[in-house]
Amino acid sequence: MDVVIGTPVYRQGAHIIEKFLANQQQIQHNYPSSELVFATSEHDFVDELQHFLVSWKLRGTVVSYEVEKPSYASSKIWNIVGGREAIRNYVLTQTDAGYLLFLDSDMVIDASVINIMERKIQNYDAVFSGYPLRTYGIGLAGCGCVMLARSILERLRFRCYEFRNGEIIFEDNMLEMDLFRSGGRIKKGFFVPITHYVNPTEGKHIEPQRLGLWRRIANNSFIRYMLIKTSISVHYNIPWHLKVLLSGLTTSGKARKS
Repeated sequence: MDVVIGTPVYRQGAHIIEKFLANQQQIQHNYPSSELVFATSEHDFVDELQHFLVSWKLRGTVVSYEVEKPSYASSKIWNIVGGREAIRNYVLTQTDAGYLLFLDSDMVIDASVINIMERKIQNYDAVFSGYPLRTYGIGLAGCGCVMLARSILERLRFRCYEFRNGEIIFEDNMLEMDLFRSGGRIKKGFFVPITHYVNPTEGKHIEPQRLGLWRRIANNSFIRYMLIKTSISVHYNIPWHLKVLLSGLTTSGKARKS
């Protein structure tokens, strides 16, 4: 396998699983040297996921893992982190794939995604393709569509923070920070058409586009590194709350114009 597509999944969140599997079938048809790896902590879901792979004639496997988190933690982010880490370990120990491409199970993505992302990752260690968030704004460095070179996977592990005040530093925040700190070469942009489903029938779509000046500045790797590092120190996710604030201001502005 040249590329592993990794997808953490849990039963409650698999609300467009049929759409996702049909999309994966198209992706594997376009790029036969790939496989799909599901990761789940729900052990009673493993057989069902394996059945999906067989019935959709998909090359792939299912890995299971145990969720490890502090006793006070309640966020599902620990489940996602455990899934991403389980997939990272699978790629490094069970395959010789050169790249890991994370795709979320509530997204449908252009069937040429691997070809596009492989072109973009040349001379880089990580490539993020932006997509609409289900709640606020656009995620330009989220793990919903990110390709990572094997060499950088060997130097990282997936992690997060959840503080007693309820604030969370997400795994994609930590990935950004750890990539920068380890000297990883990062590329961000809108490279792939993506539909992110809010519910089984409603999705938000984005097409490839140029990265505007404001987004280039706001997503500068050094600036993001400092914001995330400060967030950990003060137990407050500054980038996330800024995004919510700016999204609210944009929505208010549109409402006034209308």
